[in-house]
Amino acid sequence: MSIEKVRAYFQTYGIAGRVREFDVSSATVELAAQALHCEPCRIAKTLSFMVESKPLLIVAAGDAKIDNRKYKARFGTKAKMLTPDEAETLVGHAVGGVCPFAVNEGIPVCLDESLRRFETVFPACGSSNSAIELTIPELEQYSGSTSWVDVCKGWND
Repeated sequence: MSIEKVRAYFQTYGIAGRVREFDVSSATVELAAQALHCEPCRIAKTLSFMVESKPLLIVAAGDAKIDNRKYKARFGTKAKMLTPDEAETLVGHAVGGVCPFAVNEGIPVCLDESLRRFETVFPACGSSNSAIELTIPELEQYSGSTSWVDVCKGWND
């Protein structure tokens, strides 16, 4: 199970106890915000894309949407999200629980600028009913992010 893989990953950092599991779904931004009693914008959603036949993860704020123009300028291709089957196979987590932790080897993780305005955010932990609260420096560290990108819109209007 994906959440166990993430929990084991976090155990190596001594923070597995911070993973929260809910009796309700947290599979969408809205559901996660309800489960966590926080604003939807503080949910750190992980979006999975295909770039040059390889998966790429972008972690963005809950109120941000991919800006196709910015995405194409940054990655040189149109934004093409992975299908649910592709996400589970290629990334290692099912849709609803996709996160940047304990993913399959070689998958780059980018953090979107929309996250920088928060002290802490809540990414999923590999299941559709889990999350962890992390500071932005912790998110950088534990996600193994390769870069910060500016590919979203709607959050700073």
